Amino acid sequence: MTRIDVEDFERQLEVRPIRIDDYDRLVELQHACFPGMEPWSRKQLESQLRMFAPGQICVTLDGEIVASSSSLIVDFDHYEDFHDWKVISDNGYIRNHDDEGDTLYGIEIMVDPQCRGLKLARRLYDARKALARERNLRSIIIGGRIPGYGRHAREMTAREYVEKVMDKTLYDPVLTAQLANGFQLRRLIPNYLPDDSESKGYATFLAWDNLDYEPPGKRRFRAVSNIRLCVVQYMMRPIDYFESFKTQIEYFVDTASDYKCDFVVFPELITSQLLATFRGDRPAQAVRKLAEYTPKYLETFRDLAMRYAVNIVGGSQFTLEDDQLYNVAYLFRRDGTIGKQYKIQPTADER
Repeated sequence: MTRIDVEDFERQLEVRPIRIDDYDRLVELQHACFPGMEPWSRKQLESQLRMFAPGQICVTLDGEIVASSSSLIVDFDHYEDFHDWKVISDNGYIRNHDDEGDTLYGIEIMVDPQCRGLKLARRLYDARKALARERNLRSIIIGGRIPGYGRHAREMTAREYVEKVMDKTLYDPVLTAQLANGFQLRRLIPNYLPDDSESKGYATFLAWDNLDYEPPGKRRFRAVSNIRLCVVQYMMRPIDYFESFKTQIEYFVDTASDYKCDFVVFPELITSQLLATFRGDRPAQAVRKLAEYTPKYLETFRDLAMRYAVNIVGGSQFTLEDDQLYNVAYLFRRDGTIGKQYKIQPTADER
């Protein structure tokens, strides 16, 4: 068996600034996400990039834009709570952007319907939060759509609908994600975007407070930042198929993602559980056969890291390269890339 090249298993998720040459793809994305609504004009995008380029970001998957976010900074005291989208966004031109403001205001976020399930919205919200912390902004405010409301408008009010979404009786593709990303609902805004028939013109007024905010003149240098680790104590249950192993692994990754962990760490040689799928083989034969699972192992952990937006230290796996057996620890990054480290000092039994 030739050397396994992890680049053959990598995908690339990248959060990056929007550029003007992204315009055509952004229009395609807007048509897919908001059918029937007018997309950005080139002049609007040019103005956004000129006024506040750091607030215009996108996520690419293998080089193609699959999600995007637009925002500006305002002094929110200058605006009414019951404002509309055209006022707060300057009709999409954001010429009202204020570098001295205290609030990051999100005016649009889109995720390609074909790429849902990769927590792309979380990546965009995390990028907005990082921007708010970097610029010492007090909060992030968004006027969010409630596109699921249109199907229930005859049987309940908008207030009743969002209450049911908040208590998880109903699911809304936008509001549910926003609540999961730490935003708090302050009130409903009628006639926010009149052309939004799915939301019946309503928007949710949501806010995220920056707990690191320090009033002007009182900022201190922050030398470190915290990360959250999920360290798995893994039970080796008997299994018959690789899919059973995958299901068990996904449970832990899903849980770590729900807790907003940065890393989930599995124990060394976690795939030893798969030895149960080989019947009657001598240990040395079984371990070499275990290496046949390496391509599936790499694909599985890569996909889980991307889908749940968490970096995974995938324990380690036996890997056969040029007929030599290695114990290799793999790091599966949430952006789809993969790192590897060979065990430096194998034990006597491993040798």
